[in-house]
Amino acid sequence: MASSIDLEYTKAFLLKLLNTPSPTGNTDAAIALLEAEFLDLGLQGKRTTKGALLVTLPGKKSNAGRAVTAHVDTLGGMVKEIKENGRLLISNLGGYYPGSISGVYCAVETSTGKKISGTALLTKQSVHIHSINDVHDSAQKLNTLEVRLDARTRSKAETEALGVQTGDFISWDPRAEITGTGFIKSRHLDDKASVAAMLAAARAMTQNKITPAHTTTFYFSTYEEVGHGGAAGIPADVEEILAIDMGVVGEGQAGDEFSVSICAKDGGGPYDLKMRRRLVALAKTAKIPYKVDVYVNYSSDGTAAWRAGHPARVALIGPGVDSSHAYERTHQEAILNTAHLLLEYLQAE
Repeated sequence: MASSIDLEYTKAFLLKLLNTPSPTGNTDAAIALLEAEFLDLGLQGKRTTKGALLVTLPGKKSNAGRAVTAHVDTLGGMVKEIKENGRLLISNLGGYYPGSISGVYCAVETSTGKKISGTALLTKQSVHIHSINDVHDSAQKLNTLEVRLDARTRSKAETEALGVQTGDFISWDPRAEITGTGFIKSRHLDDKASVAAMLAAARAMTQNKITPAHTTTFYFSTYEEVGHGGAAGIPADVEEILAIDMGVVGEGQAGDEFSVSICAKDGGGPYDLKMRRRLVALAKTAKIPYKVDVYVNYSSDGTAAWRAGHPARVALIGPGVDSSHAYERTHQEAILNTAHLLLEYLQAE
């Protein structure tokens, strides 16, 4: 079944998704894009009240249902304040180091849908004015960053006249690129790489007329980056949840950018041991490159479902992603291996 994954289609879709802004709380465009792709497969999605997308794949068994989750929401910002000089203070959406957005291109979306481009900069940015130590120190706090709009404005009144106001969403430019060597570089691979893997698996199942072993709900959440994406919306009768989210790559981690990572434990505690062992066995049998790992500062939609009281078993897998919550990178092999393991899981008892 691995060969049935259309890698070129998957990469093309991932680029479209990465270039569709979807900061937490403003995800309609990304959900609509995904909805249309599933509709092309003959699968009608359903939106929850919170804006998440549910797509059901009928299985050979309708009892003991399963859910597979990934999230379309990403890190972003919100206008906290319009400064007297016309620039914008940022309130973060999701957890990231303030210095990681210094120099990043962005777009501010006004209440009318108008988008104004800009750049996130340190308030003490120019080394021709400030000492290098001052520039370095100012990178440590969010309140020493501001958005410089690409518009003629040097005052609060002029910025307000553009239609900008407190509460407007700010999306970071992903700078998405696929290299000739198969690497995918972009912000927001967390978790759009996993979304692409899920779509690729669903496409392979549908086009090859393969029925899952159990009725399975694909759940695409919209509030994962702020901790409550999986807290509501997953069907109550689901007995097993497979969260698909980025695998952490870096110092001290077992994972890499080419394998599917299988998480044993994250900041919320251990995942279901029987599910984890079953996923490892499936990967071994199908000869899928995998790594078992522990993530220290991490949680998932599966964690949110558990904390909300969902009684299902939960496991977590995903493509290995380097430099998470900054300029991230993975490889097409990691996405392919994640999709392959998902296919094996969907067909297994």
